[in-house]
Amino acid sequence: MKSIVIRLLVGAVALWITSYLAQQLNLPLKIGSASGAIVAVAVLSLINAVIRPVLMLLALPLRFMTFGLAGLVINALLFLLVGRLGIEGFQVGSPGHPGDTFPAALFGSVVMGIVSGILNAFIKVK
Repeated sequence: MKSIVIRLLVGAVALWITSYLAQQLNLPLKIGSASGAIVAVAVLSLINAVIRPVLMLLALPLRFMTFGLAGLVINALLFLLVGRLGIEGFQVGSPGHPGDTFPAALFGSVVMGIVSGILNAFIKVK
């Protein structure tokens, strides 16, 4: 149980760092509160555990043809899905500018993966 809480907190910090970097690049990715970040990370973890393997299997031929780049698109779409679920304090995209939404989701999924990987390398959880 302790390791799950630590992983959620590390994920929330990674999401906050990702949001900060996105705002510096004027991408519409926002975290409003710490609780919103924790809930968003929990939902993202659940979606990645349940839906992502099915999508990766269904997109296997496309992933072969694109040398794995289709996996980045799937990750971005799942990140966008979490942003569109209406979690208080977490928003991907802006209502008035739909063209900025997918680049923000792609940036968010890639940078959050990198940042959480770096942060998790420093955390030793049994």
